[in-house]
Parts: sequence; C-alpha cells; structure tokens
Amino acid sequence: MTSGLPCPICEGPDRRGGLERSLRVLAVDDEAPALEDLVYLLRSDPRIAHVEAVTDATKALRVLHRAMDAGQPLDAVFLDIRMPGLDGLDLARVLSRFAQPPPVVFVTAHQQPAVEAFELKALDYLLKPVRPERLAESVHRIVHEVWDTKNAVKTSGEPTAAAPAQPANSTPPEMGDEVIPVELGGVTRFIRLADIRYVEAHGDYARLHTATGSGLVRAALNGLEERWRSAGFVRIHRSHLVSLGHIDELRLEEGHLSVTIGGAVLPVSRRHARHLRQLLVRRARPASVAGQTASTGAAQPRNGLGS
Repeated sequence: MTSGLPCPICEGPDRRGGLERSLRVLAVDDEAPALEDLVYLLRSDPRIAHVEAVTDATKALRVLHRAMDAGQPLDAVFLDIRMPGLDGLDLARVLSRFAQPPPVVFVTAHQQPAVEAFELKALDYLLKPVRPERLAESVHRIVHEVWDTKNAVKTSGEPTAAAPAQPANSTPPEMGDEVIPVELGGVTRFIRLADIRYVEAHGDYARLHTATGSGLVRAALNGLEERWRSAGFVRIHRSHLVSLGHIDELRLEEGHLSVTIGGAVLPVSRRHARHLRQLLVRRARPASVAGQTASTGAAQPRNGLGS
C-alpha cells in the first residue's frame, strides 16, 4: 500500500473484492471536529460499510457490547488517546481483555504515547491531522487482520467441536477475563465475567450480580446465555442465568427446585431442572464415574448440595 502497488495478498483470486464494503468500525474522539473529520475519511473508504461514532470511552464500550450481543462485532476501533475520564490507553487495556478483542488504531495529535500504544498491541498509530493515504494503510491492515481471522476459523473448522470437552464449571481463561461495563446509580463500573454469579432479566436490560453488588447492561438474557455458555453459564428460569461455578446449594422443597448462590435463592423451572441436575452431577463426579446414572441426591458445586 505504501508504494501504491497492488497488494498481492489482497488482490489474489480468492480474495479480490471479498471484503469490499464489509468492514464495520468504531471511531472514538472527545473533540467533535476531529471526530467528524475521521468519520468522513472512514466513510470515504470503499472497504468500510458502516461507521459508529462516539465521544467517550464509556459510550464506546456500550456500542461494542451491543454489537457483540447482536452477533455483529465491530471489526476495528479508531481511538483517540487523550480523553477526559477513561482515556484511550485505558480503553485499549479493557479491550485487550475481551474474549475476541477488536483491532485498535490510535488516532492522536501526540507522539509520546506511541511506545505504550504498541505495547498494548495496537494495529496502527496515526497522527492528527490524519492524511487520507495514511488512513488507507490502516484500513489495509484491518482488512488483513479480518481476513486472516476468518481464514483461521475456516481452516480449523468449528473450534467448539474440535476442542476436547471441558468440565461444566470450567471457564476458559480468555472468557473469564472478559470485562463488562455495567451501570450503577449513573456510574459505569467494569466487572470481570468470572466474578458474575448470576444474571437477572429486567425487560430490555439484564442485571449482573457479583459478590460486591450488581449493575445493569442493555442486553437480552437469551443473547447472554448464548454468548456465555462456554464460560459455564446456564439458564435455570426465564428470568435467571447462573454461573455453575458459583452455585452453593441445590434444594428440592415441596416439589420445587431452587439454587442458592451467595445467599440468594433462585427458582429453577421444570423445563430447565433436568439439564441443570445433569450438569451439576457431571461436574461433581470423578471422570471414572461421570457416565453412571446420576441419582437425585446431592452433588457438590461449591459448598455442597442439599436436595
């Protein structure tokens, strides 16, 4: 791209035109004129189909999570560094802990943070005012990143099918490290997925409960169930999603099944009861007896199960 010659990789017979007008990106800058200029340049690039624009890091996280919940994660983030509150470097650190972090391109008027930016594995570093040809190089790098990611998935097949089965309570490290922004009294907090005990449906929102409190995210329970299944979360009721690793007790009283998590007692609906029991028994028993018929008695998720 820098030489003006066609890229032999991008222009190959099996790649040509494959990503034209397909990229979806996010632009973040607290200065409106700079943000407008960047958005204009991005929308002028023939490889970019959609541009979201926000003025701070908190809004950026909301947009990113909303896109992931909709099954359409953004392909890259163009990020200013010096912003009030959570700055660009802070946001990049949060993004690096996502299960599938988007490529980050820093866009700034300052050269000093460049070393730290690349320590955070930034894909590129643009200086303001941004030149169209320099921005085109960054988009070119994103194209390669997106294509290589898609190609890796294609050649390796379905990773969940190929990977060995994991215990029901095991949380893949990259999943447990995922950071979620939640709203609490007008303040945005950041919590780790591994710290979430259970999730409660609240209309268009979901309330995430941890040992130290709770907070709201704009997400449907069905979407979170699908997204966090591999991290050990399971649906027990139309209103509740729980982390298997945080269940303290399973109780059967007067024909009604419930689980206890950190003092909270949550009902288990009949349609989900059998699947939950199977997961808990499979998790509690040694591998040598895991295949035997499970009794309806106690399993041991955390502190012991009572029936």
